Amino acid sequence: MSEVQLKDLEAQISELKSQLTGDMFADMELRDKIHNLEMKLKGVKPMDSSIDCIGCGS
Repeated sequence: MSEVQLKDLEAQISELKSQLTGDMFADMELRDKIHNLEMKLKGVKPMDSSIDCIGCGS
């Protein structure tokens, strides 16, 4: 992943985090998006991916 792509993912995560309200139910969708972006950033397979994850062995 290029430096530009990494910075873009980090910017998206920051933007989503700034939208969190503190209400667990209202934030559920945002937290899911943040989690998926963080997994991409760290190179971990998202749950909806058909590619096996090396880190967790799924």
